[in-house]
Amino acid sequence: MSYKGSSRKTKLFMKKLSIAFCTIIFLSILSVKAQNPIRVMILDGEMNPYHRWDLVTPILKKILDEPKKFNTDIVTTPPENGDFSDFMPKFTDYQVVVLNYDAPTDRWPEALKKSFEQYMLNGGGLVTIHGANNSFPEWEEFNKMIGVGGWRGRNEKSGPYWYYHEGKLVTDPKPGNAGSHGSRLPFQMKVVNSNHPITKGLPSVWMHQSDELYAQLRGPGENMSVLVTAYSDKSNKGTGYDEPQLMVISYGEGRVFHYAPGHDATSMSSIDYVVLLQRGTEWAATGEVTQKVPDNYPDANTVSYRPDIAATD
Repeated sequence: MSYKGSSRKTKLFMKKLSIAFCTIIFLSILSVKAQNPIRVMILDGEMNPYHRWDLVTPILKKILDEPKKFNTDIVTTPPENGDFSDFMPKFTDYQVVVLNYDAPTDRWPEALKKSFEQYMLNGGGLVTIHGANNSFPEWEEFNKMIGVGGWRGRNEKSGPYWYYHEGKLVTDPKPGNAGSHGSRLPFQMKVVNSNHPITKGLPSVWMHQSDELYAQLRGPGENMSVLVTAYSDKSNKGTGYDEPQLMVISYGEGRVFHYAPGHDATSMSSIDYVVLLQRGTEWAATGEVTQKVPDNYPDANTVSYRPDIAATD
């Protein structure tokens, strides 16, 4: 009597069972990921007349809460003359910190700085929002995290100017202060790296709603890749160069999304701002971007904005 046929059937059955088991495991992993949103800390505080975190933070939370992909907490630092001795957020509870904070270097105690540095070195995520570009000018490690910055006394000692000229990234070490912008007007944004997960699938050029176009940014620029630039028009107190607006930086095992636009509710209502904040935050947290580019993304000549966000100004 031969058992050859039975043996083949058994092997085929076991193979199908193994495939089914692997499929169940894979779907279970996807389900767990879907049920566990990305943990986000929005860190704000430090009132100043230029960057009103109290108005901006609710918009950031609204934008990040919409895709149901993020679980967002707000952590507010003590005020300018407050007591920082007991302020030590547990950064490791979060996959990414969205920094909506503009303060001088000496505001954070050394222990707090070291805690944040360690978080980033070990693989934390950071998103810096507009005014955070200005923060901590003399904190060397923070400047490495953000690549370039402006204002608060930054100059040639902080690093060279970074800008695009004739399609090439230029570093210019000449003396001078860092940071400038003209009046808040609409301007075109131009993708210079379309292969990055944040910019993949975006149009090559689009119109951004009225905003401060940051220019003359200086810094070490270590491990920095510029994703998007905007032309700083001389007719609006500009430099005549394409200035970096979206950058990504590697810091140790950590990922940083440096997002220069977004001065106020009007600028943050721009559809591109909403989309890029969501995509950039996901990337900083996970290294991936799963969110699609919406059909109402602005084109090269027309702004596209959210009236519900603009109305909060």
